[in-house]
This record gives sequence, structure tokens and C-alpha cells, in this order.
Amino acid sequence: MGTLSKLRRLVVREGMSVRAAARQLGISRTTATKWLGESEMRQPRYPKRAAVASVLDPYKEQLASWLKADSQRSKRERRGVKELLDAIRALGYRGSHNPVYEFCKRWREEQAAAPRNAGFVPLSFELGEAFQFDWSCEYVFVGGLRRRLEVAHMKLAASRAFLLVAYFSQAHEMLFDAHARGFAVLGGVTRRGIYDNMKTAVDRVGAGKQRSVNARFEAMTGHYLFEAEFCNRAAGWEKGIVEKNVQDRRRSIWREAGERRWASLEELNEWLTAACRNAWPEMSHPEWPELTVADVLQDEQARLMPCPKPFDGYVEQPVRVSATALIHYQRNRYSVPCEWVNEVVSLRAYPDRLVTDDSRTGRW
Repeated sequence: MGTLSKLRRLVVREGMSVRAAARQLGISRTTATKWLGESEMRQPRYPKRAAVASVLDPYKEQLASWLKADSQRSKRERRGVKELLDAIRALGYRGSHNPVYEFCKRWREEQAAAPRNAGFVPLSFELGEAFQFDWSCEYVFVGGLRRRLEVAHMKLAASRAFLLVAYFSQAHEMLFDAHARGFAVLGGVTRRGIYDNMKTAVDRVGAGKQRSVNARFEAMTGHYLFEAEFCNRAAGWEKGIVEKNVQDRRRSIWREAGERRWASLEELNEWLTAACRNAWPEMSHPEWPELTVADVLQDEQARLMPCPKPFDGYVEQPVRVSATALIHYQRNRYSVPCEWVNEVVSLRAYPDRLVTDDSRTGRW
């Protein structure tokens, strides 16, 4: 899915030919043409490969502990790879020496490349380059009850224009809706989006910058043609602009919102959008104090990619209809047509509605 997203950015946004884009990404031109011909972003399906276990796997943890212990000793007292090989063979290892040499070499290279002392460099962004995204938890009165809300913060890194959208959860459909609203209000799409390692975007965090990105999130980035960039673990300063936005908005917008009573979430979000728009002309830009955020946003919007139609941000799952013509979703029950009893139907969840599909007809 990541290669497909990059291919669409190169061809659709940057105007590169299909042949050149396929050569740069290392895929065939036929495959690239087929992917670009799809009506929407779909995850390519490949047959699953059986994981091949290495004979060294049961001994890697022991080897790593020995290498770590030796790194604290003087060079004269450290064991060589041959001594480590003899030691794990005494524990039952029956493989060749090559995997042991490769493991020790890779472990030492990773340790040598690891940072010793932290360094901090001020971040600078060009107009139209990036936005930063984050969630915060806030409490306000909605529908007569004090409710906990998950608030999406989207902020342009250059102009500092921002938007807040409130939801009852941080589910995928809320994440997609927040992006659609943000791009529409801010006036376009940047080249990059900067995130932390939220579970709705990252399925697994690997070493360094390696990430296993969620397929639906990757489909959204391919639709809007921006590149997603994820911060290192426990490195919130890498998206410090939106982190500070969370603190600043609690002292201004959310303080006022907490003093009011809201009939519905949609009413609150309409007020939040208006409050954000009204704040831009009153805030001085931190890098150009003589200009306001609204002034810089006007220049940045000229460098943003025009916003396409909103991404169809649903989450789909199969559900079985009960004998009483009900389906279950998130501890709630919903009625469906009686002729679907005991059938399996597809359920698409949106932020404000559920849509079902009769698998026999394929109609929603």
C-alpha cells in the first residue's frame, strides 16, 4: 500500500510519467498502470508467505546479552565471535557460523549508530510543506452530561493555522473525518503529514523509522496525495508545533467552551470551526511578528494542493444478523430488514451513521 501511495503522488501530483515512476519505485510499468487504473485506493492482495524460522532464533536473546555485557568490558577482555559461537554450541546450537557472524556484526553496527547524546535542532518548514496532527482529551457538557471528548488538532507547520474537531472516540472513521474537515477549512493539502505512532495509523513500530502502516490509513494518504511521517518513540518534540497548540487552545478556546452547554456534538464543532477562524487574524506569527497567522495562511494556501473530494472514510466489517433481525456494533443493537435474518452482511461505520450491505445483492 505504501508503494501505491508513493506512485500516485509521483504521477498525479508531481506529473511524472508512469514509466519513470515505475522505474524509480522498482516495479513493472504494467503493475503501475494497473494500480493507477483503479477507481479508488485498494490494498493489493498477495499470497501469504510462511515465515521461515532460523536455527539461531532460540539463541539470539542470549547472544545479545553476551554482546551487551562484553561492550562494558575493556577490549582485551571481550570475547570474539568464535568464542561466542563455541559458547552457544555448548548450549545446543547446531547451525553454521555464518548466522552468528551476521547477527554479531548487525548488533554492533546498530549500537555504533545509536545516538550517544541527545541534540535538538529548531524545526523550520516551508510554506505548503507539512501539517502536524495530534489528539487531546477534553471535558465539556454535551446534551446535558459532562462528556469526555477526543479532540483532533490539525495545524499547518508554516503558517500556524489550526483546526479543532471534537469526537467521542479516536476510531478510524473519526480520524478520516478530521482530515477531510481540516483540509477543507485550511484550504488544501500539504506535501507531508507528521504524526505520532497512534494505533489508528501504525500497526507495528519497527526499528528506527520503520513502521507497519495501517492499510486504511495508507489508503487515505494515497487519496489526498501526501506523505505520512511518524515521529520516533517518546519524541513529542518532533511535532512540537501541534503539541504546543494543545496547551494554548486549552487556555483560550476550551476554557470558553467549558463554560457553555452544548445541545449536540455537531453544534460544538460548528462553534469550534468559527472560533479557530476568528483566532487566526488575532494571533501574531511567531517567526514574522508583523504578520498575523491569517496573513501567512493566505500566502501558504497558494502553495497547497487543491483539496480533492473527501475520502470515503468508512471502516468495514462483516456482521451476522440475529434471529430477531438485529446486528451488534460496539455494544449496541440495530435493526435491519427481516429478510436478512441469519445472513452475514457488510457493515460500514462512519462518524455519524452505519450503512449495511446485503451480500446477496451487493447493494448498500
